[in-house]
Amino acid sequence: MQLLYIIDSTNDTTAFKNPVATLDKNFSKTRELLIFLIYNILAVAKYAEVSSRHRSSKHVPTEEDLNVNTKVSGNQLLWQILEDKSFQEAIEEFKTKLHCDIEITRKLYQELIETQEYKKYINEQSRDKKNEVEILSFIFNNLMLQHDWFISSTEDKFSNWDDDSEMLQIIINQYLGRPQPIAMHNLLDADKWNFAKTLLQTCIDKKDHLKEIISPKFKNWDADRIASLDMIILQMGVSELLYFETIPTKVTINEYIDLAKEYSTPQSGQFVNGILDNVHKELLAEGKINKIAYKKAHY
Repeated sequence: MQLLYIIDSTNDTTAFKNPVATLDKNFSKTRELLIFLIYNILAVAKYAEVSSRHRSSKHVPTEEDLNVNTKVSGNQLLWQILEDKSFQEAIEEFKTKLHCDIEITRKLYQELIETQEYKKYINEQSRDKKNEVEILSFIFNNLMLQHDWFISSTEDKFSNWDDDSEMLQIIINQYLGRPQPIAMHNLLDADKWNFAKTLLQTCIDKKDHLKEIISPKFKNWDADRIASLDMIILQMGVSELLYFETIPTKVTINEYIDLAKEYSTPQSGQFVNGILDNVHKELLAEGKINKIAYKKAHY
């Protein structure tokens, strides 16, 4: 949606020449931000070792300085992620360590060790799998994402923060909740990537035809005042109705209503709902919508 909007509003001929490559580049930026966020979670937990070394090397260390609890730096999930080859390769690819601010890591760690959640964690003698997950989730959700200075610093490094942060929060929480190796080299499986690039190319190739279908439905709306983003959303929705036979029409309409509400004007949800509903009814009456089950399409 964002790429189609940029192409439409700026007449970006470069993107038109190879829009799929541009889309792939955008996904790469999202993946880079994902790796950065996960790396920061681990860096905060591992800072326990740094803190322990600093305190024990004081000229006159106290007993407390000599006995810093470093349990969190040995977190089993933390090391499972760090030892994941695809994660190591992604860190190297994006030079993630260079983007990690040690002062921010230190501040987050200092705040962490003052929390009740942390104190409860280190007081548990055993390494319960659930607790190992929860403390890393706490660092991410209750510390990193709650500080404007962390978010501001991340925005300075990643221009896609506003667009991707909400989605990546869901992905990271799912990842931490199901600590199994994932392919860090690729956010999308083959089916999802094929869908994304096909939808993009279809909306570009069929743009004029999609407009011909949509425009007559504007009779109750002022065409000059229709947001260009709404038109992009409608073109994507109609494209799915016509050319993506395994996606149920109800799913398509609901998804694009949500997109309009989230990214366009306050009235856009109602507008997109009305137009897509009318287009759907017309195409259905003309026998132009033929949906099949996803499993059927793959056998």
